[in-house]
Amino acid sequence: MRVVLGFLLMMTASLASAAAQVEGVRIWPAPDHTRLVLDTAGAVEHNVFSLSDPSRLVIDLKNVSLKTDFSKVDLEGSPIRRIRSARRNGNDLRVVLDLASDIKPRSFALEPNQQYGHRLVVDLIDEKGSRIERATSPTVTQDSAGKRDIIVVIDAGHGGEDPGAISPRGTREKDVVLRMAKTLADLVNKQPGFTAKLTRTGDYYIGLRNRTILARKYNADLFVSVHADAFRTPQPSGASVFALSQRGATSETARWLAQSENSSDLIGGAGGLSLEGRDEMLAGVLLDLSMTASINASLGVGSSVLGRLGNVAKLHKPGVEQAAFVVLKSPDIPSILVEAGFISNPKEEKNLASQWYRDKLASAIMDGIHEYFRRTPPPGTLLAWQKQNKGSPEVSQYRIRRGDTLSGVARQNQTTVSELMRFNGMSDDRVMVGQTIRIPSS
Repeated sequence: MRVVLGFLLMMTASLASAAAQVEGVRIWPAPDHTRLVLDTAGAVEHNVFSLSDPSRLVIDLKNVSLKTDFSKVDLEGSPIRRIRSARRNGNDLRVVLDLASDIKPRSFALEPNQQYGHRLVVDLIDEKGSRIERATSPTVTQDSAGKRDIIVVIDAGHGGEDPGAISPRGTREKDVVLRMAKTLADLVNKQPGFTAKLTRTGDYYIGLRNRTILARKYNADLFVSVHADAFRTPQPSGASVFALSQRGATSETARWLAQSENSSDLIGGAGGLSLEGRDEMLAGVLLDLSMTASINASLGVGSSVLGRLGNVAKLHKPGVEQAAFVVLKSPDIPSILVEAGFISNPKEEKNLASQWYRDKLASAIMDGIHEYFRRTPPPGTLLAWQKQNKGSPEVSQYRIRRGDTLSGVARQNQTTVSELMRFNGMSDDRVMVGQTIRIPSS
């Protein structure tokens, strides 16, 4: 009897010491990193270290057992070639990632949220240069004739392990806003004189600060972050547009002044703001002026966008709201955040899940952006040239799309093929996708 009791006590102690379990695993490949997420039944202690020749990452989990199958994980698009695991020290678990190349690891634990329980997150960062580091030149270079494109950086909120708001029917904010952001980018790219760039193009997460850094690297003239709101009750509804609050601007000025890398990043940036060689007081004044100008421009473009949104959707508030959103805290780039609607409202959730409604919203946002920049075009852009040269024979440009012919473009713009050829110095009527041609006035 004593033997049996002793055995049961040993089994109970063993189970208690290894109570936590790895119940699932997910991989989120992104352009500059891959995120590995381990779902755990409770908080876990862990240690992570790298090994070379061959490249490996070791994840040691204390008092944890494995209740999932690593061999069934889709590793495509990630630097992970294989995931292995083994028991260690009796109750511990060692997970080994066999890698295609060396990476820089970063790990942290996440508390349960609306969709997931406890998680251990391990980011595998590309040491050869992240997407942010590689984006060192503007999307469209300066045109020698002073007719460059206006650069609009469109940011789909959340992504990857961060689903954003989730509707009662399970519609996820991160999916809705990515589809809408892609539609908006297409509309921007079809508009002569504009080029769009997306902060994320797939289901992965980008840090909030990195989103604004990307905008600066792309020499953005405007940053638009797209979200879908939620509330604890289903009644609230309507679209909103936000700009940075003055309180957020004040705190951000202090943060930029306190961090030398921020100051150096502004030198030669999109707004041409330079703090190099300035004393602290003057640098603070310059930053305040730049931030104030950015907020004023943000309120201007936000007002145009909100007015157009009001033509196709219910508005939550009649004016542009202001808040200290991190993604809006760029001292030199006008930035707005568009809440497309309340995903927690059943009617709006149904609308946001449909392409026709997202297309309406995206078109309204584009109309608002175009309206604002027609009034106040940035210097050196095609729109600025057009505003300066009213009555000139050149009034617009057109970017050739798949399926276009020169005769079709001529009909669309009420001109002739021969006139287009003469105006663009073309020897024949052949055009290529992506080619930009000038359109004479009719």
